[in-house]
Amino acid sequence: MVVGTPGLLAARGLGYRPGMASSPARSLETFPNPEPGRDYTVRIRVPEFTCLCPKTGQPDFATLDLEYVPDGLCVELRSLKLYVWSYRDEGAFHEAVTNRILDDLVRACAPRFMRLTAEFNVRGGIYTTVVAEHRAPGWQPPPRVDLP
Repeated sequence: MVVGTPGLLAARGLGYRPGMASSPARSLETFPNPEPGRDYTVRIRVPEFTCLCPKTGQPDFATLDLEYVPDGLCVELRSLKLYVWSYRDEGAFHEAVTNRILDDLVRACAPRFMRLTAEFNVRGGIYTTVVAEHRAPGWQPPPRVDLP
């Protein structure tokens, strides 16, 4: 466990840093793919996604599972956290918000493949799961290898 004042933590390169963004943002940052010559999968789980039901204004909660094969760029996780947070007070249908998030991520990093699965918690006795995918033109996944 790391303890200390914000100034001490910042001096050690840990925790709080002055000027660090701490509010929702719709921008997504990227960084260069460290292995652009290789197909590999990045899996990110976001267990605390929230938005509002556009009909009732009640909160909707979901777990977002993002899987992608990067091309030239990867998604920077801090900006993804702030981006997801920006939906907290926005009314959105599950299908619409899932596809919008996928579109924004694809626009930001142009992956070879990306799949976003949004598993929404129960609302009115109904669970909703929305799966949206993007595949770059001409990209084919490598053959699956099943080990014994």
